[in-house]
Amino acid sequence: MSALKIRVYPDPILRKKAVPVDSFDSELEKFIEEMFIVMRKEDGVGLAAPQVGVSRQIAVVSYEGKNYVLINPKVLELSGSERREEGCLSVPGVYEEVERPSHVVVEAYDEKGDLRKITGDGFLARAFLHEIDHLQGKLFIDYLSVLKRQLIKKKLRKYRKE
Repeated sequence: MSALKIRVYPDPILRKKAVPVDSFDSELEKFIEEMFIVMRKEDGVGLAAPQVGVSRQIAVVSYEGKNYVLINPKVLELSGSERREEGCLSVPGVYEEVERPSHVVVEAYDEKGDLRKITGDGFLARAFLHEIDHLQGKLFIDYLSVLKRQLIKKKLRKYRKE
């Protein structure tokens, strides 16, 4: 069981730009393992370190039986566009349509410190971009209208009281 807990909007850490990782060691590998455990326990597809209170440029995604680790990710290429529903572990119970590129090429380090180029299409592209947004202090609700964001804030205040 992991000690990591999901931070819920409007927790201020979710709005901070995460710090790059500069040390690849067993502690980092253990943290990434814990992130995957928490993500699966919460029935998520992706998780970024700020969502568990750690302001580091680390994100994990698990899709169609494959695990992806994105450390210090950089988006190299974007193309296409599609509008699909998104949700977020840090914005519980909220699902809204968001437009995002349908193709992405990302360069990121894995947990061993090896630099990789990863391509994502469709849902996987969306998952990568959603998690990379977290590392920049951005949430999927930022793509919504001001009115929708206000309604979501109200809903989440009520959720936090319960």
